[in-house]
Amino acid sequence: QGLPWRLFCWSRCPPFGYSMRISIGKKDGYHFMQSNELKIRCVVPCLLGLESLIAQELRDMGAIDVAAENGRVLFSGDANLLARANINCRFAERIQILIGSFPARTFDELFEGTKALPWEAWIGREDAFPVKGYSINSALFSVSDCQAIIKKAVVERLKSVYHIPWFEETGPIHQIQFSIMKDEASLLLDTSGAGLHKRGYRLQANYAPLKETLSASLCSLARLRDYHTLYDPMCGSGTILIEGAMMAQNIAPGVNRNFAAERWDVLPQSAWAQERERARDLVKRDVHFQAYGSDIDADALELAKANALRAGVQANIAWKQADLRDFAPETEKGTLICNPPYGERMLDIQQANELYRIMGKKFDKKRGWSYYIISPSEQFESLFGRRADKRRKLYNGMIKCQLYMYFK
Repeated sequence: QGLPWRLFCWSRCPPFGYSMRISIGKKDGYHFMQSNELKIRCVVPCLLGLESLIAQELRDMGAIDVAAENGRVLFSGDANLLARANINCRFAERIQILIGSFPARTFDELFEGTKALPWEAWIGREDAFPVKGYSINSALFSVSDCQAIIKKAVVERLKSVYHIPWFEETGPIHQIQFSIMKDEASLLLDTSGAGLHKRGYRLQANYAPLKETLSASLCSLARLRDYHTLYDPMCGSGTILIEGAMMAQNIAPGVNRNFAAERWDVLPQSAWAQERERARDLVKRDVHFQAYGSDIDADALELAKANALRAGVQANIAWKQADLRDFAPETEKGTLICNPPYGERMLDIQQANELYRIMGKKFDKKRGWSYYIISPSEQFESLFGRRADKRRKLYNGMIKCQLYMYFK
């Protein structure tokens, strides 16, 4: 009748339950649904410091019951939402399905708790289901023993359902991931396969590049918009600039790659096709975004150009071989984001410190300019020559860093 809502009904079948959902809003051209009844509970592991970005990103996608915790974000949704999160999440490491959690202080508790979970709702009689995981601050500290027990428990559960003595595991991979933290076990299935930072455009990289997920996060924290001008005068293989250009044009980071759960029989193929089509429809093709990348290393610039071409953003980025000492912006206003070398040996540290001093001289405090520099150095501000307007703690892998923000 022309009303802006639709009614959806789902029949009862694994892994879903009965649910009735009403779409109550519209965002980015998609009618999204809200409901008190959960369908699939998911976990998003992430780099420390990015939880709030991912939580908001998921809410914008229409996820419900979003909860941010240290190093991960939980949410609920249906098959389309699971596909949408894999295809569109810029900051997450992967998307996992939470099968269940329970106390596990002994191997018997781990076995019985695992066996009690509904693995048959996800794993077919021919599917492969390898196990991996970790244990932290728990009585069960042997990862290899935990792997073996969880595998045996899943096998016993599936034997009782499928009534077969042996599993060939020749079908699609359903990677079981376990975590045991403070004697609490969580059992998950990975839906992504390769990590979500692997967009597909960076076949090679220079030494110690930022992950694509962290680079995108820096662009988000810098409040990059589709009309901005972005600079990186130490661009390396170009990841920050490429992620910025993709964000400005709303190019979904995973639209051109595959995911492990696409091969699962229990999830409809239509969900992946619909979400890819939706993502491509939402690309902004007429933006005023422009980026400028420079680096002293000619080989790194060639990698950056090739990466930008594969990402489909080559038209938005200009490249130039140049030393940081010669940095001269092309525009009156700009947003500069960079990841200068950190230095691990004494000589390298001295060189990194000298770079910070040069940056302080070249990155002028002036109207229309903002600077975002990630570094693990506690002396950065004194070397740079002025205090940051804001700092944010982030982790580059296992390296504790600060994002130093200058925007006033």
